[in-house]
Amino acid sequence: MNVRTAQPASDELAEAVRWCERQRPGLGGDLLDAVATSFSQIESSPELGSPVSPDGLTRRVLVSRFPYQIVYRLRAAEIVVVAVAHLKRRPRHWIDRT
Repeated sequence: MNVRTAQPASDELAEAVRWCERQRPGLGGDLLDAVATSFSQIESSPELGSPVSPDGLTRRVLVSRFPYQIVYRLRAAEIVVVAVAHLKRRPRHWIDRT
């Protein structure tokens, strides 16, 4: 299945990359690489993430080295990333997106 990133999740990722880059040059690229690795893992093993919804179709994976989670929804023909959320700042703000 293909992974598609919903616009709010894309915006969150872009902001996170900009924030990391302001903290230390190159850190934003490191975050982007870590997220890309997580996307690849999700694409190859969609049920990899921990379920966060009663139906088990909304799942999350933690991003390696960074305090972020990727929240995604399993659909019939695709996987939709609904959030790239910081674990400490409003970690469940995405709940209405699923």
